[in-house]
Amino acid sequence: MNFDVVVSCAVTGAGDTTEKSPHVPVTPKEVADAAIEAAKAGAAIAHIHVRDPETGKGSRDPKLFKEVVDRVRDSNTDVVINLTAGMGGDWVPDQNNPAMPGPGTDMIGPEERLAHVKECMPEICSLDCGTLNFGNGDEIYISTPPMLRKMAQLTKEWGVKPELEVFELGHIRFATQMISEGLVADPPMFQICLGIPWGADQSVDTMKTMKDHLPDGANWAGFGISRMQMPMAATAVALGGNVRVGLEDNIYLDRGVLATNGQLVTRAVEIIERMGARALSPAEARKKLNLRGA
Repeated sequence: MNFDVVVSCAVTGAGDTTEKSPHVPVTPKEVADAAIEAAKAGAAIAHIHVRDPETGKGSRDPKLFKEVVDRVRDSNTDVVINLTAGMGGDWVPDQNNPAMPGPGTDMIGPEERLAHVKECMPEICSLDCGTLNFGNGDEIYISTPPMLRKMAQLTKEWGVKPELEVFELGHIRFATQMISEGLVADPPMFQICLGIPWGADQSVDTMKTMKDHLPDGANWAGFGISRMQMPMAATAVALGGNVRVGLEDNIYLDRGVLATNGQLVTRAVEIIERMGARALSPAEARKKLNLRGA
């Protein structure tokens, strides 16, 4: 059981959710406002993606990230900023020639995947620790070992804590290897990501199994998607971990009731407190996670 819980809010993501809920933030101002809303509701960390303001689709434009980060920092809201570094790994094979990229492919190298991180210098950025089939289409998310080693090396040089996102046991195995090679500073920080097709399923047994494979001394959080968001939040706390909620992973507060990020954080904090634990402040989270400047 974890009695001192770090709550993270993933405020928008890159999925096709903007047409399903008016609360999913799109513009830099909306994303920044969502991060501030989450912090005021009790989140210590805001996990941030950006979207193209014209289309609502996920983007990796460093200028959009910079605007969001500047808006949050200029608001004087105390929240740990965690920028995604997961954009730029999408491969869709061409239907006529599968050896070549088709429409929807967006593949770039490790330095370019981290361009916005270097520009903004957040305290945390995500690092998706392996390749994964995404959904039932032809889309594959690709992160090769050389790419990941280079990204880990750069973030360590910059003093940015990598949030090691793991979607299945093989990802944990490789992340642990990078730690053993000295590419990740102590203590490592993991995010157990459950329910994403076709990664690990979201269940108590799965979360416990993945948690049991983490290296000794690691900080970790876990999340589930859709209706399993809050059950997996409670499971993470019970198993000794931290919590992630937010509109990236789930757009509903209750059945048929669309949520805001602030409402999801409030619900998570209520669950944590009813379990006899408490949500840490950003300053406390920095110390627990050994972030830069803590």
